[in-house]
Amino acid sequence: MSYLEDYYNSYDEEGRLLSRHGQVEYLTTMKYIRECLAGITDPKLLEVGAGTGRYSVTLAKEGVNVTAVELIQHNLEILKSKLDGSEPITAIQGNALDLSAFPDSSFDITLLLGPMYHLYTREEKLQALSEAVRVTKPGGYILVAYCMNEPTVVQFVFGQNHLREVTELNMLTKDWHCISEPKDLFELVRTEDIASLDAELPVERVKLVATDGATNYMRQYIDSTDDETFEKWLDFHFTICERQDLIGASHHTLDILRKK
Repeated sequence: MSYLEDYYNSYDEEGRLLSRHGQVEYLTTMKYIRECLAGITDPKLLEVGAGTGRYSVTLAKEGVNVTAVELIQHNLEILKSKLDGSEPITAIQGNALDLSAFPDSSFDITLLLGPMYHLYTREEKLQALSEAVRVTKPGGYILVAYCMNEPTVVQFVFGQNHLREVTELNMLTKDWHCISEPKDLFELVRTEDIASLDAELPVERVKLVATDGATNYMRQYIDSTDDETFEKWLDFHFTICERQDLIGASHHTLDILRKK
């Protein structure tokens, strides 16, 4: 856990989501959260891996009953600092692998918008997903974010000239799947990896969405756009973000599941 703590103690995740390119991921994720919330009376929402509260605090300030669970104390302190005490939110420290503090079928919606980035074995991934499904009501939604493999190969391995380094460190399989360890901070997957995990759970997929699509390939341009151009980019992005032929090229995806 020290790698993760060291990273989030110094990294400005809040700033990333507030940047123009980060806003695309944030606004897309919020769009689909709100779609799931629509029609639920007095929804109870759990966010596991709530970070600094970009989603949890926003939703709580909109009146959603939120429980936020965050592993890193530094992040949890930032989250709590944003609250004035009037919001219907409970924020606690906890681990995505153990949600035993919550009974079965407690929440209408469960968010895992960060934990899958940092789980490196199939067993851990299934444990986190199984816990999220367990605490969600039948018919409720589980929204799971992933970091995708191919953008890293394109931008980091080739675009930033790290091919020799990652090859010497045996960080790539023969079919160009990145091999990550905790010291590498992020676990990278392909769409077939996500589908394989889903197949072992009592869920059905509603949608798999590209939350940033082509945005991070054009980060400097997107961050420099004027408001009108940025709105046009968002319109383009929302038009194509459910296109399954493009999903694997997105840096981040959102797997929207419904518990059977």
